[in-house]
Parts: sequence; structure tokens; C-alpha cells
Amino acid sequence: MTTLLRLPEVLARTNLSRSKLYELLDAGQFPKPCKAGERVNTWADTEIEEWIQTRLADR
Repeated sequence: MTTLLRLPEVLARTNLSRSKLYELLDAGQFPKPCKAGERVNTWADTEIEEWIQTRLADR
């Protein structure tokens, strides 16, 4: 089951700053968010976990 994470949870899981996360998004290097509302972005926990695992594999 996929859970949608809000920005604070994504920042905590990835240990990224807000500005770095949006920098990676702009560069196409981070999963794109899903709109959960007019002003609310969410990310699928599975995509965030996959991104983390890819970063670990690349080191």
C-alpha cells in the first residue's frame, strides 16, 4: 500500500533542506509531487524510498 507523504515527512526521510529538494525537482533528479489539494503537494512513499535506494547504490 502506497502512502502519500507531505513535505515535512519527505524532508525528514531524505535529510534534504527544502531549497535542495526543490533544486533537485527543477533538475528532474527527484520524484515529482502529486497535488493533494490546491496548495498541498504530496509524494508517494514508494517513490521516495526508491530514490533513497538509488542514491545508496550510486555511492
